[in-house]
Amino acid sequence: MSYDVVFTVESEETFDLISAQLLEKFGLDTLIKFQNLTSSSVQKIGANPFLYQIIEENNQIRKCLVHKNCSIFFQVNGSKILIICFWDNRQDPIFK
Repeated sequence: MSYDVVFTVESEETFDLISAQLLEKFGLDTLIKFQNLTSSSVQKIGANPFLYQIIEENNQIRKCLVHKNCSIFFQVNGSKILIICFWDNRQDPIFK
């Protein structure tokens, strides 16, 4: 089954915030590596979303680790995958 991957406004905003922080603190090379890892992760989510751990049972929210410092939270709705947000794992947990 193929899935359509859709990004929420919040996911776009959180991706942009993390990208800006990486560019400012670590430079363009690190930002490009992060963007490539993210692109690869989104493709993997689109190909097989059920490989990823459910972290919020009621809403079926899943987590994909992009890098040890960043995760993608997403939800599968039929043939659509909704990317909810990008999360800096150094923050307090968003879900417990």
